[in-house]
Parts: sequence; structure tokens; C-alpha cells
Amino acid sequence: MRSTRKALHRPDDLIAAGLVSRERRAGIEAVAARYALALTDDVAGLIDPADPHDPIARQFVPDPAELNVSPEETADPIGDGAHSPVEGIVHRYPDRVLLKPVHVCAVYCRFCFRREVVGHGRALSREQLDAALDYIRTHREIWEVILTGGDPLVLSARRLGEIVNALGAIEHVKIIRVHTRMPVVDPGRITPALVRSLKARGKATYVVLHANHARELTPPARTACARLVDAGIPMLSQTVLLRGVNDEAAVLGELMRALIESRIKPYYLHHGDLAPGTAHWRTGIEHGQALLRVLRGRFSGLCQPAYVLDIPGGYGKSPIGPNYLTRVEGLNGAARYDVEDFNGRRHAYPPPR
Repeated sequence: MRSTRKALHRPDDLIAAGLVSRERRAGIEAVAARYALALTDDVAGLIDPADPHDPIARQFVPDPAELNVSPEETADPIGDGAHSPVEGIVHRYPDRVLLKPVHVCAVYCRFCFRREVVGHGRALSREQLDAALDYIRTHREIWEVILTGGDPLVLSARRLGEIVNALGAIEHVKIIRVHTRMPVVDPGRITPALVRSLKARGKATYVVLHANHARELTPPARTACARLVDAGIPMLSQTVLLRGVNDEAAVLGELMRALIESRIKPYYLHHGDLAPGTAHWRTGIEHGQALLRVLRGRFSGLCQPAYVLDIPGGYGKSPIGPNYLTRVEGLNGAARYDVEDFNGRRHAYPPPR
């Protein structure tokens, strides 16, 4: 594992880069003592130190509020552990599994739902990876394997290619999906060799990019994404709804348009998980639903992600977006509905004669 760019790992690195004042050192050190800290040069260059509400800094620069743990928050907020039959595997849904070959990222999002386990320099051993692949081989219901972690693209092209080729040799695995932040946080890492390593003969590979603000889609980031798409790898996106980052309709819509312009289809808008010390990022569900209503009426259908909640305890994702349809009683028991248009007006369906 290596990074193609210098990373900032210590509070003093943030101070030296001019991202935070010396007066904030003690508070940041307290957070960094508990949770992993890393920013790439690419991310640091996006931060405006003069803006106390900078949306990029809010995602990556430690905040003492992270040490305030709410009663409802847990170390494993989406229940990975309850569905992990072997190390590195999470088998929550019947036809797909997560494969987590590494717990390291190039950057550490301050709101990460796996913040209690990522950043400790740990990758699966050869024996553990073999056991994880054996699990996939022996469970023929597994149609899709999702590489996550950590960020799997911190692995070398050679190591990544070994894993992808091993999955490609499993007949019943048809889809390989890769979840990553790398194209936006270290776009130089998306080399032709790394792109080739993601493809297995006879399998479909998808890359899902985690991006939360349009400023993350810099020209180098768009070039990195284009390298993947031009190689025949479709891209989707996932975004976390974050207070002070993207919880305004105009900001969220700008991000979705930037993704579509980059040939990346918005896939998920995640409601914030109940990870320890993340309450100051979470919005109310009703606020998220209101944002989706504005997006539906004002932005292209291509720009519409599914708003989802990962149910605490490991019960999976459920869509929690706004509902536009209400069943009403019709004459003689016939089904009739009241449906809302994008302007908030209600209409009978079927329309009355």
C-alpha cells in the first residue's frame, strides 16, 4: 500500500499547511488520539482556511465535537459484525457480499461509519483473504462482490488485480463493484495500470465514487473518472447528507449535476449513520425528504439519487425519500389515488371523467 502524494497525518501537519491555527492544536490532538487522521495534498488544496464554514474542511479536519458521543450512537452503527461469517466478509443481503481487503484510506472522513476500525494499518493476511474468497466460492447465491474497506484503491495495481482476477475466476460471481474516494482525493492514483487491474474477463465492473460536494470534482478528479469510464467501467456515486456541507438544495443539486457531467450516475444519498461523535453532521430525515422534493422538481431525472437509511443493527438499507402517492377510496371499491406533482399540487388518478 502506498500513496502517490504526500499525506497530512498529524495535527502539526495541518498547522504547517495553514489549515488550522495553533490554538486549535490541543483539540485536534485529542480527536486524532482516538480516530485516524489523514488528508492528501489534493484535499488540502481545496480548503479555504479563511472560511470557518468551508465544506471540505468540515469533512476532513478534526473537530472536538467528535468526542461527544450521543446515547444512540454505536461503534458498529450498521451492524457489520452481525453479518460477518469470516474476517473481511459482510453477507447482509442474499445475492451480494462486501469484501474488505484493507482498513486503510487515503483520507479519513470525520463522519465515517467505520471510524472505530479504519486507519489502523490493517489489511487481510494471505490466509484471511483466502478464507474470504473460499466463502464466496462456496456460496453460489453470491452474484455480486463489493470491494470496500477502507478504500480498496489504496492497494497497488498488482495486489488489486490479484483480488479481481480471483473473483473473476468464480463462475457465479458476475458483478464486481468497487467503492472508493480515490478519484477525488488522489486522482493521480487512477493510472492506466490500476484501471486495467479492475477488469476481469467476462465480468462487469462498476466503480462507486463517494463525493459530497461539487468542489471535490476538480479537473484532475474528472480526468481520473473519465479514465475509468472511457475504459468501459460504469460509475455511480454515493453521497452522505451532511449538515454544513450539502444540506441545501442548491448545493446538493450542484453536486448531482457535476456528477452527471462527469458521466457518474447518482446512486445513493445516505442519511447520516449513528457512528460515535457524528451528531453534529446529521440532519433530520424530514429535512432530507424536503431536499429530495426540491431536487425532483428542479433538477433533471438523471440527478436523482435514492435517499436511504441504513437501519441500525444490520437490517440493511431502506429508501426513505418522500412519497407522492396516496390511496383514496373510490366508488364500488375501485382503486383510486391522489398523486402530487413537482409543484406540490395534488391530482386524482385515474382522472375523473
